[in-house]
Amino acid sequence: MEFWTWAVLLLLLGLGMVVLEVFIPSGGILGFLAFCSLVGSVITGFMAGPVTGLAVLGTTIVGMPMIVILALQYWPHTPIGRRVLLTTPDSDDVLPDSPKRRHLKALIGRVGRAKSKMLPSGVITVDGRTIDAVSDGPPIEPGQKVRIAEVQGNRVLVHSIDEATPSQTDADPLARPIDSIGGDPFQDSSA
Repeated sequence: MEFWTWAVLLLLLGLGMVVLEVFIPSGGILGFLAFCSLVGSVITGFMAGPVTGLAVLGTTIVGMPMIVILALQYWPHTPIGRRVLLTTPDSDDVLPDSPKRRHLKALIGRVGRAKSKMLPSGVITVDGRTIDAVSDGPPIEPGQKVRIAEVQGNRVLVHSIDEATPSQTDADPLARPIDSIGGDPFQDSSA
């Protein structure tokens, strides 16, 4: 066989192994063999003559990236490509819309009562319906009024509503605002 025939065969073998490297996980073995085959085809092409060597070199330089790009475009449609690459989620996966979630979203701003102690999670009742909720602040005692502030997925976030009566604030001076105790403690009294 002539040198140019070997150069063309090694070139086709090298480009074929580049395609196989894209589709078959070989740990770089096929890539190394493809590189060796392509280098061998260029050397054998130059042994056949400078025109043949330049033609094989040009085909290698232009053909290899084109084949890799075409193989990578086709790869997601192969069985292994579908397993490796993630599919884009559709609107049903991203935005779940169930009747329960719509009902919970409709409760935002409504007032209910804590049915159990919320440290920070517990149970509240709104319009006679029992709902699992989470307090976003201090613990909430049973029977205390709460306002639904936010719904994140199936998690209901509530704020406590102060129901301070005069007898409670008189009994606990720490529960009263500082302005109701006396003047501004940071104001200069000598002025």
